[in-house]
Amino acid sequence: MAERYDAIIIGGGHNGLTCGAYLARAGLKTLVLERRPVLGGAAVTEEVVPGFKFSVFSYLMSLLHPRVIADLELAKYGYKVLPATDMFGVLPGNDYIIFADDIAKTQKSFKRFSAKDAAIYPEFDRYLMESVNIMRRLLLETPPDPSCRDWRAFKETAKFLWKYRRVGNKLFRLVDLMTMSADDYLSEWFERTEIKAVLAYYSGIGTFVGPKSPGSAYVIMHHVMGEHAGAGGWGFVRGGMGAITQAIARSGKEKGLACKTDCEVAGIDSANGRATGVTLADGTRYEAGIVASNVSAKLTFLKLLDTSKLPAEFVRDLEAYRTFSTAFKINIACEALPKYTAFDPAACGFAYPTYTHIGPTIEYLERAYDDAKYGDMSREPFVTPVTPTFVDDSVAPPGKHIVNLFGGHAPYTLKTGDWATRKDELVRNVLNVIDHYAPGFSNGIIGMQALTPPDIEEKIGSPHGHIFHGELQVDQLFWARPAPHWADYRTPIKGLYQCGSSAHPGGGVGGVPGYNAAREILKDRRR
Repeated sequence: MAERYDAIIIGGGHNGLTCGAYLARAGLKTLVLERRPVLGGAAVTEEVVPGFKFSVFSYLMSLLHPRVIADLELAKYGYKVLPATDMFGVLPGNDYIIFADDIAKTQKSFKRFSAKDAAIYPEFDRYLMESVNIMRRLLLETPPDPSCRDWRAFKETAKFLWKYRRVGNKLFRLVDLMTMSADDYLSEWFERTEIKAVLAYYSGIGTFVGPKSPGSAYVIMHHVMGEHAGAGGWGFVRGGMGAITQAIARSGKEKGLACKTDCEVAGIDSANGRATGVTLADGTRYEAGIVASNVSAKLTFLKLLDTSKLPAEFVRDLEAYRTFSTAFKINIACEALPKYTAFDPAACGFAYPTYTHIGPTIEYLERAYDDAKYGDMSREPFVTPVTPTFVDDSVAPPGKHIVNLFGGHAPYTLKTGDWATRKDELVRNVLNVIDHYAPGFSNGIIGMQALTPPDIEEKIGSPHGHIFHGELQVDQLFWARPAPHWADYRTPIKGLYQCGSSAHPGGGVGGVPGYNAAREILKDRRR
């Protein structure tokens, strides 16, 4: 006989656990089912090389929402942030540029390249932060349906518009961010390509765009919305990124949340248009009147459900939902951290750059994208080396280190060959870039884990290995994420909800989709 729960969560990533923890806090008998042997989804810590605990997928904490941290009392369950240093950007000619939370420090660095750009930076920061603050408010909103197909949708849309009526002229700033390329947006303020690249770099993280692609400006804002210490709000978590999801799970379990691993959901069960539970790959069934899916919308609706039970237009929208990924991740166990020839502790004001960008100019970033646009890996990829072991002694043996390398571009599908035969070429390209700015680094490598988009897809199930469950472009954001009319975490199947990164506000280890989905689920229960 099938076990019965009030709510079942498909997928034990951070959003699924967050949704489950909030439902458990509200008194619902809730079960989280995770396909892998470890909870955490893309926020996991795993010992891949003996003695070294990698943050396998996500690698820095920035977007985890303060409300989730506070409500779930994550500090009580082992969550501890270790701020990253200012962003250290390496440049040709043994040069560098600094991007810091401290406006004056950033100005000082920019002034080495352009007095004009340095002078205008505080105004640009104020201008961008006004838009960021609006988006921070929108994070916790449930997107209304502006088509107003029924009275409820009309009422919710009117309520939303009235609440944000004072946004006024700032609306046009958001339109610019949503539609302009990063290069065009930044060129309205700055003249030097090195300075523009500092921010344009963010536009390519996890997305298949270049700095000259329309709509890429928004991704800059998505990555700097963090409200924590460090450049752009970035920091490490003691024990690796898995410490976040373990803390959320412990918080939920204290309120009765049940979590099961090695449980692959093969199908979502429904009857008469309503969710009734799930069936696992081994045939085990669990029943519940509420099912919330933390897995990709494409998998939820096109694989776990019979599409004949869904509206044809909705199915077409999900089939067209863009998830093609070009992001790669290389986790390295090593004898020593990269020694950047351009780094001077006295001049930079910190002991070592734990957070580095290698993508020195707009032209460099665009060339990396051009290679991928035509079906090949970047010959000179942009790379983000981060070094958690400089501040966290719990993830590597004494005296040894971990370097996480995230970057682009490495297309999911290659025009020539495949990743089974060409992965070593990608690794060489990436290490050549690192060694160029930190000579000899690769000589001290003990072991590594190289992940291409197909590897990421195979491990965590996100289609094409997309780290955000789908592109962050205007047609896939807010009330269109993941599909028009269904951005409110509900679905065409009654009792079935979306709580993952395919829903508003998208990807990143923030917990917001899980929080928002739980709120809507509880709201529906009160009706």
